[in-house]
Amino acid sequence: MTTTASVLVANFKYWGINHIFGIPGKAISPILFEILTHDLEFVLSKHEAAAGFEASGYALMNQKIGVAVGTSGPGGTNLLTAAGQAKASNLPLLIITGHPSLKDTGKAMGQDSSIFGTDLVDMFKSVTKFSARVERGDMLQPFLQHALEKALSGVKGPVHLSIPFDILLQEIEPFQLEFPVSHEMISPNTCDVIEKLHAAKRPLLFLGKGVHSSKAYEEVQHIAEHWNIPVITTPGGKGTFPSNHKLSLGAFGLGGTVEAAEYFNEQVDLLIIIGSRLSDMSIAGLSEAMYPEHIIHFDYDPTFIGKSIQVPTTPVLGDIKSNLTAILKDIPETNSEAFLSAIEVSPLQDNQPGERMSAVQVLRAMRNTLPDDAIIFGDDGSHSFYGIKYFDIYKPGTFFFDDIFGAMGNGIGYSIGAKLAAPEKTIICLVGDGCMFMHGTELSTAYNYNSPVLFIVLNNGRLDMVEKGMQKMIGTSIGGIYETPLDVAKFAESMGLTATTCHTPYDLTGAIKEALHMIKETNKPIVIEALVLENEIPPTMGRQ
Repeated sequence: MTTTASVLVANFKYWGINHIFGIPGKAISPILFEILTHDLEFVLSKHEAAAGFEASGYALMNQKIGVAVGTSGPGGTNLLTAAGQAKASNLPLLIITGHPSLKDTGKAMGQDSSIFGTDLVDMFKSVTKFSARVERGDMLQPFLQHALEKALSGVKGPVHLSIPFDILLQEIEPFQLEFPVSHEMISPNTCDVIEKLHAAKRPLLFLGKGVHSSKAYEEVQHIAEHWNIPVITTPGGKGTFPSNHKLSLGAFGLGGTVEAAEYFNEQVDLLIIIGSRLSDMSIAGLSEAMYPEHIIHFDYDPTFIGKSIQVPTTPVLGDIKSNLTAILKDIPETNSEAFLSAIEVSPLQDNQPGERMSAVQVLRAMRNTLPDDAIIFGDDGSHSFYGIKYFDIYKPGTFFFDDIFGAMGNGIGYSIGAKLAAPEKTIICLVGDGCMFMHGTELSTAYNYNSPVLFIVLNNGRLDMVEKGMQKMIGTSIGGIYETPLDVAKFAESMGLTATTCHTPYDLTGAIKEALHMIKETNKPIVIEALVLENEIPPTMGRQ
């Protein structure tokens, strides 16, 4: 017999989870003590939402699951945002929250998370795939097993267990849980898809972040090449298809390219949507006159199929990679190298003396300097939409951005967790000053736990996407400009990091090269602040 907390942490160790993210509190202290005993690293985040973001980035990169813990009451409510973000990103995140001792339920308790206080189990239900309270030690095994199955099967996502203090200390029989084995169902519509692809005269592939979730990069490229179909991506689908592929038209929607819009404008007969809900950010600029004659929609979740573009639609439900594999089983291999163009370096243009540099030039300097396999985590804001439009992708799976939930600061946490899960990867966080105001204290987490992310911060002293949007709507903005702008370099230095401020794209190029070298030498994160034009119009003005 051993304690519930010990059995729980032993399972984390068995799953190969080496880092647990969170902030201590009495209600979860038995878990923390066991983390020490089992030789796992507890990563002290600076805010529970950030802990959830970090655990989510960890899950994305280790292809298993991430674990975040928070104490009862406010520790749990702070994790709600991380759960909503993980659900939108389809990432398996296990959130454990504490609870005062179950035997005291109904009494006046500090940070009560029962129905008499802040009912965390109920609050988490709308932002997770499963939320429950473990009210006896022997309930841990079935509840944890069900949570794993929900988190890792079908559309992956977050789950939540609330475990009271006295239940964590109860003695139970030890157990070990395996990850669930996935049995993917193949859609009965795959034969119909092949017929429609053969018959299409002007088809178009539209890739969303579901391609990232299913790791179907090779399959979508094979489909495009065999049937010679041009490819566009949603904002969340950025990074799923190489920019230098001859069939790539770039992004559509916010951050979209002229080439993508022009092709859509010339009457598509068959639109093949792969892994997208078609949010307003994804179809910004798409008028009814541009609607295709027919849609084939690949997705696990049928909820939004046929909702945003109401034309005849063939749904292909289930795992994208499995369904594409079934379609391609008798299709000959293509020579992908023949479809790739030589990489062209965009020349940099210096800014005028006394002027800040353009955000466009920042993204070009990044692309010219970063290795092809560097993985970019775009935080939510104009800076990432500049990336969607101007940062070319040469290796699929190297740019991640959420265009659904959009919690500011998520990219900071994702990048830190990702680097801890995959220290051999070059991890870049593309972030703005607004997101830094939200969760910039996680720079300290990255520094203290040797997560050497390169943070590139575009600073124009405002909540750019919101401020420019209000300017467009009413000619002015309210609350969009910081009266005292953030000095990013000093902020980072106050937490021990090396930081530099760049005024020109040439300064930035040199700073990135030096930072990549220093990261290898020191194993510490570095911050580069890029001062950009305050009044540059971002590629986000097409949203209604």
